[in-house]
Amino acid sequence: MHSDCRVLPGREFGILLHITSLPGIGERGDFGPDAYRFADFLAASGARVWQVLPLVPTHPGDSPYLGDSAHAGNPLLISPQKLLDDGLLTGNEIDEFIHSANRDHDYKATHQRMLTHAFNRYRTGGSEPRGEFTRYVEENEYWLPDYTLYRAIKNHHDDAPWFDWPAPLRDRDPQALAAARSDYDDEIQLGVYAQYLFWQQWRQLKTYANRHGVRVMGDMPMFVAHDSAEVWAFPQYFQLDATGRAVNVAGVPPDYFSATGQRWGNPLFEWRRMQQDGFTWWIDRFRSQLKLFDILRIDHFRGYESYWSIPAQCEDATGGRWRSSPGEILFNTLSQKIDSLPLIAEDLGEITPAVHELRRRLGFPGMRVLQFAFDGGADNLHLPHNHPECCVVYTGTHDNSTTLGWFQQLASAQRQRIYEYLGDPQTTMPWALIRAAMASVARMVILPLQDIMELDDEHRMNLPGTDSGNWAWRFDWPDLEFGTADRLAHLASIYGR
Repeated sequence: MHSDCRVLPGREFGILLHITSLPGIGERGDFGPDAYRFADFLAASGARVWQVLPLVPTHPGDSPYLGDSAHAGNPLLISPQKLLDDGLLTGNEIDEFIHSANRDHDYKATHQRMLTHAFNRYRTGGSEPRGEFTRYVEENEYWLPDYTLYRAIKNHHDDAPWFDWPAPLRDRDPQALAAARSDYDDEIQLGVYAQYLFWQQWRQLKTYANRHGVRVMGDMPMFVAHDSAEVWAFPQYFQLDATGRAVNVAGVPPDYFSATGQRWGNPLFEWRRMQQDGFTWWIDRFRSQLKLFDILRIDHFRGYESYWSIPAQCEDATGGRWRSSPGEILFNTLSQKIDSLPLIAEDLGEITPAVHELRRRLGFPGMRVLQFAFDGGADNLHLPHNHPECCVVYTGTHDNSTTLGWFQQLASAQRQRIYEYLGDPQTTMPWALIRAAMASVARMVILPLQDIMELDDEHRMNLPGTDSGNWAWRFDWPDLEFGTADRLAHLASIYGR
């Protein structure tokens, strides 16, 4: 592999908006009409990329970076309106489900009842092609049975994590698993069908975006949740004890976001065992994600060079230490097994020369974030005059303040310095920084929708190191000012994007 930047073929820009942040009739955005309307907005703006966050089923707290599967899709993203269009629900039924959700304040349970209703209609002669469903099940045999069984067992054990299940289920005793498959067969079949609906609706949305000239960029966390189907199904690939408890967990040392670092709690990989087995776990994971997306952002890329290992008994990340990863061997293996690897490396944080060199050898574009550009001197890598052509520039990411919120928190002298660097622009924040991003030599620019909408920090997506109040932001169409698409298209034209 070498650095020819094929994943970034020309100058373009995109918008970062997770599916859950779309407007819509439910508690979160979904794959319904508002997603198609947003794809139209992207095309009208001249945007050629739609970046989303991971689409996995989430744990309590709704972080898309902490899912109960590395492969499965979040059923809550399935659109009721699309089920109506496909003849699986009626308008009256949707109205009743929405009324029930508002009354009971439990959209997740109501949505599950809705999927059950659609599944029962499908089983009794729904309009969907049976062959397509059968092909989906066959093509996903490598993860779908484990995941749907895992979900069914959790549901019958008060949602307890797998490592707290009775030992025969926890340790995957064949007789216990066979009994569970038999006892929970209806629930498992519903789970399979929900995953099929997720795939079908997502594929239709992605195809629509592609036909309008918009590629979709996904996001893949390096680590997976301890309580996930993959750790339960493949405990040999993780640093666990005999009872399934983590021995060492993932995180990062003290950094820009936290003085005590971040203790994520994900179990660390048994890299030696994974390598001995030909990295089959990773090959399957990348294949499933590259079926979903045109481009894939690799979160926490630095962990593929070395990772922060925290003893599980430590309460924060300060007791950890760096351990080496076989990342180069892994990605070279992936390149031999998968035809195309359109990957972008998230190389933010405390990055060593070894990490930069690994990314360059692998040929993956890295990232620059303009909110990080104005700390330090003129050699700051995030300053526009230091951008390489083969990189992706962000004004901010889902973990940052909005650009307006960031700017409002700065001292007046710092604000003045930023405006001086930007050439004393006539436009105010955040559009001054948006223009600087668009003018960069970097081939790709990604703008969070909050910046385009000129929103402050009340609208940020996530505050790292906090457990509540995140991932819930949604926008409303009336708040997206008329003429915004034209304004973006004009900037794209000026700067050749």
